[in-house]
Amino acid sequence: MFTVVPLFLLFGSLQFGAAEAEPNPPHNLDMITLNTNYTLTWDWDQSSVGSDPVTFTVQYTGNHQLKKKTPRWNTACRETTGRSCDLTGFNLHYLGLYMLRVQANVNGSHSVWEYKQFCPDKEAAIGPPSKVRLSAAVAALDIVITDPQTSSNSSMREHLLKLSFQILYWEQSEDGKVLDLKTFITESNMPTLSNLTPWTQYCVRVQSYCEYYNKTSSFTLPQCIQTEGVVPWWKIFLYFLSSLLLCFLVVLVFLYGGHQCFHFCKATLFPGEKLPSPLKHHEIDYPCLLVSDSELDLCDPVIICAESAILENNVDPAADSAGPPVGLGQDSRSFGVP
Repeated sequence: MFTVVPLFLLFGSLQFGAAEAEPNPPHNLDMITLNTNYTLTWDWDQSSVGSDPVTFTVQYTGNHQLKKKTPRWNTACRETTGRSCDLTGFNLHYLGLYMLRVQANVNGSHSVWEYKQFCPDKEAAIGPPSKVRLSAAVAALDIVITDPQTSSNSSMREHLLKLSFQILYWEQSEDGKVLDLKTFITESNMPTLSNLTPWTQYCVRVQSYCEYYNKTSSFTLPQCIQTEGVVPWWKIFLYFLSSLLLCFLVVLVFLYGGHQCFHFCKATLFPGEKLPSPLKHHEIDYPCLLVSDSELDLCDPVIICAESAILENNVDPAADSAGPPVGLGQDSRSFGVP
């Protein structure tokens, strides 16, 4: 009986000591940054506690607070099950210096804090330009570069001491080969690449660069465009002729279409009515004498004599006035005139 009690107490004390044991702290603290976007990550060995659930708490404070007896810590993530904590929304000043710490929590037990110092101005990565636009000119390229953006969509120039851009450009051959690769560094947002070959395909990539801490971003995706050149006079003349021909065809089609549309509408609205032909319209405008075929048979041919032949005849004028001219009497009788 005396041997059982010590064994029981010993077993209980071992169980109580295991429950009170502190979990291992997180390790490999690291910051994933881009402009003013900050995320703290860490690793932790799950095998140290088996299948027990574990959570983490992340806090931060300004480096100047550490000089006080009781620094004021701000909680960024409380009892999170992940292995990361986003600090972007806490508006950490870009030129500030901060202390971060992480703690593991297992079944009510807490590990010691793991610390990491963070200076955004020195450690935060810079992103590439948010936008790049190209426009072709005569033997040149005009580039419009938009600055990298912060988490609040403002320019990173507000935080960086000196922001510049490194432009990588080259001539692109028809088979896709890179020819004559060149670089150009500028602080302007609207640089111009001059002295290029006219009517040639060029590709451009842009990288952000901060000289103070020697920060460089990744390059933007390649953008290609063809340069312009002086248009030859024969092309201008050819364009002019093509425009005239196009205008002529448009007018011709319009007139022909209007004519066909008029006849179609006429035939649709008045199906039994026919338009008068030009010949009938001409005959109606000028009246004519209608003569039957029987009356035409009664007429003899008319002989017209010249005036000179009448004057040569020595005929008495009185005789001429007394009787009808020669041949007129027969015609008169043929019509029944006495």
